[in-house]
Amino acid sequence: MNTDPMKPVADCAEDNAYFPSSYSLKKYTSPQTDFKKIHHSTPYVGGKWKVLVIATQERYLMMKNGRFFSTGNHPVEMLLPMLHLDQAGFDLDIATISGDPVKFEMWAFPKEDEAVKSIFEKYKKKIKKPKKLSEVIGEGLNEQTPYIAVFIPGGHGVLNGVPFSKEVGDILRWALKNERFVISLCHGPAGLLSTTVGHSENDFPFKGYEICVFPDSLDTGANLDIGYIPGEMPWLVGERLKQCGVNIVNKDMTGRVHKDRHLLTGDSPLASNQLGKLAVETLLKAV
Repeated sequence: MNTDPMKPVADCAEDNAYFPSSYSLKKYTSPQTDFKKIHHSTPYVGGKWKVLVIATQERYLMMKNGRFFSTGNHPVEMLLPMLHLDQAGFDLDIATISGDPVKFEMWAFPKEDEAVKSIFEKYKKKIKKPKKLSEVIGEGLNEQTPYIAVFIPGGHGVLNGVPFSKEVGDILRWALKNERFVISLCHGPAGLLSTTVGHSENDFPFKGYEICVFPDSLDTGANLDIGYIPGEMPWLVGERLKQCGVNIVNKDMTGRVHKDRHLLTGDSPLASNQLGKLAVETLLKAV
């Protein structure tokens, strides 16, 4: 039995799989978020525009050493921006590549945060039975498609399939072409790489954009040192995005957010609340 608080904890549901260490969870998670109730004097009431949330259906991310990281979407990074968007009057559709249920890093769920718990309960049915991404595309992507924004939440699980999905890439290319917004944070901007599937890296539509993203230096340093992840990352998000011509404006994890044209990004779970505010402010102005 592992008694070292800085070593990853075995996940008995899968061979050679691990949760973050108890020490790292004390450092990185909290029972409550920094969300404060907001009253929107002019919420969206048109009923047309919605936000498409593209989540991961993958639980296990294989690290370089062959160990699995038991991950998924970070609940605060997904639910807190959703809460802001919902309160501002936007309906939310949730989709995964396969149509299988969204996977969460439940070890990071803020169990004493009533606001986050409430949005989880409100959208639980869509979380457990999301749309299949190909079906979303099959409904048609054109000027009349009612998605004002596409939101890709973070969590290490997003690295599994989202960056390599042509379907995700087609939706993001549609969004940019039709002046819809793309919202993401932490490891979620890895999803931008999906736009290279079936295209050359020279045809990367986000080339030259400025973004916030989770710092590679933490995934190669502190996250290993304190046992948050059970081995070296299979690849690094920031490094890959830089290779494609993206400019990363943050070097650390402070809760920073950034807007460049129709792309809204945040650096970490600490940015979840502020990114939700930025998204609402931006979308309400747009509609």
